[in-house]
Parts: sequence; structure tokens; C-alpha cells
Amino acid sequence: MSDGNPVVRPVMTPPPVSVTQPVGPAIERVKQLLFRPFDLGKWFVIGFCAWLAYLGEGGGFNFLRQSGYHKHAAEFRGAFDQARTYVLDNLAWIVPVAVVALVFALILGVVLLWLRSRGEFMFLHCVAHNRAEIARPWKEFTHEGNSLFLFRLALGAAAMVVMWPLVIFCGLKVYRMWVDNDWDVAGVLGCVGFGFALMGAAIVFAIVGKLTSDFVVPIMFLRRQRCLESWREFGRVLAARPGQFLLYFLFQIVLAIAIGIMVVAVVLVTCCIAGCLLVLPYLGTVLLLPVLIFRRSYSLCYLAQYGGEYDVFAPPSAPPPVVPVPVSTGVVHSDGGSI
Repeated sequence: MSDGNPVVRPVMTPPPVSVTQPVGPAIERVKQLLFRPFDLGKWFVIGFCAWLAYLGEGGGFNFLRQSGYHKHAAEFRGAFDQARTYVLDNLAWIVPVAVVALVFALILGVVLLWLRSRGEFMFLHCVAHNRAEIARPWKEFTHEGNSLFLFRLALGAAAMVVMWPLVIFCGLKVYRMWVDNDWDVAGVLGCVGFGFALMGAAIVFAIVGKLTSDFVVPIMFLRRQRCLESWREFGRVLAARPGQFLLYFLFQIVLAIAIGIMVVAVVLVTCCIAGCLLVLPYLGTVLLLPVLIFRRSYSLCYLAQYGGEYDVFAPPSAPPPVVPVPVSTGVVHSDGGSI
């Protein structure tokens, strides 16, 4: 019975989340996978899975180059007019070649996207279970990989529908003002406005892609469910703590800068030999494998802070013990009863 005092219920506080805490476990995961013990064959197997997972991204590192060409505006305009005249005079073969090249590029892009979606689960499998396997995760996560591929394909189509009209409009507007040499204020401001809209759209689609790779894919990996179902589950986590994920993105920028500085330092120390090797397909991914495993492990360790149900490193729970059902051995009486 109640004594008249209000019942005080404990307040369920959400688990603490930090963007710096996962750094240590991620580094430890790199040591366990690649250096305890060191196995070159394991490097090449996991490197192949990582190469598929980052297929088409160029390893995530871009180097800026300066062209060194400076031409007068009038000379450039003359060259452009000559090129335009040549194209107009040869449309009979330029258009079919351009169409074939565009179709080939689209098909190649779709194939690479499919391989990358399948490879992402292969790489995650190797990192989560500390195994160097290719065939098993390729077969085991077929449905999840295909679902991720369809989601990314739809996301890419949406990005094209939203961004291409902005690009075409800005390009035509700038071309018209350049040809007419009429740089009016309204036209320039319009191009700037559409440029900011294009930048905003690109940022939104990039964020969706980043969240999908870092968090939705691990949920798919754990739940063995489709991408949209995992997005709905992750959406509830994201809506509960949007500020924490904003800090996550800001810290990702810090990590990217730090990793970039270390890679550039290695390239300079080796007199650009490492830089030449890093641009080679597959081999460059193998050399960057500690960085790639760290990036993958960091996002997994960060997600695990939101509850044990999101920890891909946790060992699978053991099935409940089977309790044998006792068999009755009583003595049967003449009336049908037993003791």
C-alpha cells in the first residue's frame, strides 16, 4: 500500500556518447587485424574487400594539381569559337559517339556501384569478425548488398534529377553572358544563387551517403534486413540525438585532415615513391589498409555507444540451454491414477 507519498520513478538517461572515445578502440582494432600477428596474405585478402568497398572513390584521397596555363580572354574565346564551329560541322558522327560513350559510362557506373555495395559488406565482415574471407561474405550478404545497391542507385538518380537542372541552367546563363559580353548584376547574382543551391544539394546527398555507409550498413549487417528498414531504425536514433551526429561530422573533418597530413608526410619522406604506389589500383588500397580499417572501425565503435544492440564487435549470444523434460515414472493404480 502507498503511504501517500508520490512514487519516484528512476529517470532513464541515455548512454553517454563521445566522438573521441572510439579513436582508441579503432586503433586497437587495426593492430589486431593487421599486426597481431602480421600476415601479408591477410593484408591482401582484406585489401581486396576494401578495394571493392571503396571502388570508384580513388582511395578517398585527392591531390590538387596546378595547370600552369594562363591565356588571354580573347585568345581563349577564339579557341572556343573554333571548337564550337568544328563540333557543329561534325555533328553527324560526334552525336552518336557521345551517346555511345554516355551509355557506356552509365553502365560502367552502375556495375561499379553494385560491386561497391557488395564489397562494403565483405569489408565490414572482415573488420567485425577479424577474418580474411571473400567467398563467404559475398554469398552470405547477397540480399543486403543488392538492397544497398538499389538504394544508392535511387539516391544517385534523385541527385541527378535535382542537380543537373541547376548545372545546366548555370552553364547556359554563364555561356550567354560570356558570348554577349553582358555581365549584368542580376544575371551574376542569379548564377551565384543557383550555385549555392547546387552546393547545398550536393552537401545533403553527401551526408545521406555518409550516414548510409557509416551507420545504416552496420545495422543491415546486424539485423540482416533491407536498407529502407535499417534507415527507419537509424532515423529514430538520429532524431533522438541530432547534435551528437553533428559533432560526429565535424570530428570526421578533423580526422580527414589528420590522416591527409600523415599520408602526405609519408609520401614526402619516401621521396614520392609511396605516392606512386598509392595511385595503383588495388595495391594502393592494400598500402592504405590501416587507414581504411581505422575509418571503418571508428564509425562502428561510435555506433556501439548507442547500445549493445548496435555493437557489431559483440560476440553472438549463446542459445538458451535446453532443459530436458522429466519423464513420469509413477506407479499406475487400477483406477488409472499414478504416483
